[in-house]
Amino acid sequence: MAYDENQGGFQRQMYSGNWKCSKCNADITQLPFEPDKDKLDQLLCRDCYREKRQSFGGRRPFRR
Repeated sequence: MAYDENQGGFQRQMYSGNWKCSKCNADITQLPFEPDKDKLDQLLCRDCYREKRQSFGGRRPFRR
C-alpha cells in the first residue's frame, strides 16, 4: 500500500487482469489483491461479492 498525501491516507494497490465472475460471468478487470491461480474459478465481481457478504448478515448490532 502506498501513502497518498492528496487522498489523506493509504491507497490500496490494484491488480489488473482479464477475469470472469464465477457466479454471474461478468468481466473483472481489477482486483484489490493478486488472485491465486488455483482459485480463479472462485472470483466474484463487486456486486456478487456484496450480495454474498450481505447474505451472511454483514455487521450485526450489538445485543445484550
